[in-house]
Amino acid sequence: MSKQKDLPLLRPEAAAPCCEPLADHSISTADAIALAPAFKALGDPIRLQLLSQIASAPEGETCVCDLNVGFDVSGPTISHHLKVLREAGLIEGERRGTWVYYSAVREKMTALAGLLVTAEPAAVA
Repeated sequence: MSKQKDLPLLRPEAAAPCCEPLADHSISTADAIALAPAFKALGDPIRLQLLSQIASAPEGETCVCDLNVGFDVSGPTISHHLKVLREAGLIEGERRGTWVYYSAVREKMTALAGLLVTAEPAAVA
């Protein structure tokens, strides 16, 4: 049985972003290098679905044994995609016995979301 974690709901405006939104300011080279692997990892539909399943898990984490459901790929392929997400800093895993439980790194997700925030254009009268 997994232990329940109470994760705070983060709002993009409440979190400290790594950098200013693209619509406000050009991103620095350092920030681009730091965030590009996460965006690249999310460019694959399976990884995007895996992150969605992990981030939306009711207890804030999910067992790897529950992530194979709904995919037409092998277990080793799922493991590869989880490794890419982990190396990109989007998820973290904790081994418990023979299983690994994954949780989303919400700070990284918030940084990515904050970078893509755009203001509503001013109304033209």
